[in-house]
Amino acid sequence: MDFQYYRYDSLIGTPRVPDKTRMNGFLNLNYTRGNFRMGTRYESYLNPILGFDPRFVGNGIMYRYAGYTQGDLDITVGHFYEQFGTGLTLRSYEERNLGFDNALDGVRLKYKPLPGVYLKGIVGKMRSFFTYGSGIIRGGDGEILLNEAIPGWKEGKVRWSLGGSFVSRYQTDEDPVYKLPQNVATGAGRTLIALGGFSLQAEYAYKINDPSATNNLIYRPGEAAFANLAYSRKGFGFSFSAKRIVNMDFRADRTAFGNNLNVNFLPALTKQHTYRLITLYPYATQPNGEVGFQGELTYTFPKKSALGGKYGTTVVFNYGLIHSLDSTLRTDELGYDTRFASIGEKLYFKDFNVELTKKWSPKFKTILTYIHLDYNKDVIEGRTGFGLIKTQTAIVDLSYKISARKNIRAEIQHMGVKGDLGSWAMGLLEYTIAPKWFVAIWDEFNYGNPDPVKQLHYFGGNVGLIKNGNRITAGYGRQRAGIFCVGGVCRFVPASNGFNLSVTSTF
Repeated sequence: MDFQYYRYDSLIGTPRVPDKTRMNGFLNLNYTRGNFRMGTRYESYLNPILGFDPRFVGNGIMYRYAGYTQGDLDITVGHFYEQFGTGLTLRSYEERNLGFDNALDGVRLKYKPLPGVYLKGIVGKMRSFFTYGSGIIRGGDGEILLNEAIPGWKEGKVRWSLGGSFVSRYQTDEDPVYKLPQNVATGAGRTLIALGGFSLQAEYAYKINDPSATNNLIYRPGEAAFANLAYSRKGFGFSFSAKRIVNMDFRADRTAFGNNLNVNFLPALTKQHTYRLITLYPYATQPNGEVGFQGELTYTFPKKSALGGKYGTTVVFNYGLIHSLDSTLRTDELGYDTRFASIGEKLYFKDFNVELTKKWSPKFKTILTYIHLDYNKDVIEGRTGFGLIKTQTAIVDLSYKISARKNIRAEIQHMGVKGDLGSWAMGLLEYTIAPKWFVAIWDEFNYGNPDPVKQLHYFGGNVGLIKNGNRITAGYGRQRAGIFCVGGVCRFVPASNGFNLSVTSTF
């Protein structure tokens, strides 16, 4: 249960909440006996906490399932979550902090007909708050692990898999003006190759024309390409990823918008920052078109070396870049043309960051972080008049272990911002008594706001108890408005001021 009490605060621009208190509550019950399993989830939004889609309001059971495994066949009826490959054709999952749940309700079959051969088939309707999208989702996925399927390859050094998926949506055409396709299909092929510390993963997906609310009813086909090359060994690792997305928004209802009824998943390829100030500018994937790259290098200087010291030092370099497509507008129903081997001139997002972690003694550790971030607010948030926002952020994270059970941690953050709300500073102090208690206080100060009246402090604090499968957290303070993202999927969180209580119990 997450409970919040709201106070109106005109200085930070909170919305008025006439009901004063709001609550999101969940109860999951799962039962397993031998090869049989079943479960259900009760949900209550009275009313949904600010930042969650107001269409969640109410109570109900929107997740229940039963399943059975017999030999190499697995059957699920009712609700289920599923992903094909990297998710370019299908990813059904729940992210409760985002208010995102696109569970499918229908039938799923999994079958292993031969060693190393894995097949899946699904059909169902997708959840839309307390109802369902009008489209019917059908799909299949197949994967062969060559090292399992080919006897002579079992002990080979190269690990190789091949896979493919097909997903379609059926939705009747009731539009009085446009002739819309009632069956929209997307297919993908993928591979994963690993040798020693190297691995290469790649997937390409293609979708037929799908005029919808999110692409302004154009009839251009969609496509998405994703690749990742990685290497790791003790003390060293790197990865490089690239993607290209063209008109690849795929919904269980062509009229859906926001985070509702997404059939597929398009990776963000940007680092998921957790420090508070930098989360003011997270990246949201642009499904109608983008080209992106991300590289990361990790190195640990050996212990007792000049830079490693007694306990070793780890440095991480990360760089992410997202641009527009290199495209040309058309005057017909196809919308635009694109050039595959080039990127567009418009910068959407750029993030260069360095993180240095060093343990100085058995009790004292530091993490130093620098982040340069460029954020195209007009594109990412669908607004006008902001343009490209440039930020420079420095963070010092200090942790000291007082005793075996007690730890104190402090954060000092500063984010210089050109444009938008101006620069910020933040301080945080956290005290932990393991394994039960923790308490934290913080202050975010928007000292650089161009409006002197809005150069405000955002004070806050919380205390938590963890005991016997129960986690209880209570807090009070101001919450600034912003965008909250997980994996490129985002929701807007309005400013708030008040009390919050979170209770989680596992039994």
